[in-house]
Amino acid sequence: MKILVLNGSPRKNGNTAAHVHAFQNGAEKAGHTVSVLSVGSMQIKGCIACEFCHGKGEGTCVMQDDMQKVIAGIREADMIVFASPIYYYGFTGQMQDLLSRFYSFYKPEKGKQYALFTSSIEKGAAEGVIKQYRLLLGFFEGEDTGIFTASDDEKTNQDGAFLKELEEFGASLKN
Repeated sequence: MKILVLNGSPRKNGNTAAHVHAFQNGAEKAGHTVSVLSVGSMQIKGCIACEFCHGKGEGTCVMQDDMQKVIAGIREADMIVFASPIYYYGFTGQMQDLLSRFYSFYKPEKGKQYALFTSSIEKGAAEGVIKQYRLLLGFFEGEDTGIFTASDDEKTNQDGAFLKELEEFGASLKN
């Protein structure tokens, strides 16, 4: 299975990167191909609602930035993982910009699998993101394979149970 991880963290070596790495290790050991796009450091602007994509652009956004790499990855992937720290009870700004740009190509093909990884300082801070994720999956007609949230000390414990859980999740995925 081809898996695309969209890492929304702007921190290269932060908690989200550790979560993604643990998952990637498990998934690759199980024979899956995992590509990680560091959305947090990519140049992706938010949608400006110009409607070029739904007119002359025929599904192509007028803005030419790193979103083209993301769209190509989404089209090739069987599974998409959204990984993001929680900033002020939402996805990072970088991840939110990416999600707004889905508007140009409407939605990914039906039947893809999805997962969500979040980390936050406060328990319950991911509730809004979880709701948004579930709404997106309903719209995408996708399959939820898991929601994994970490808060407080468990997210900073680089050798902890949460990382093991993510690695085991990756290893458990079937083709």
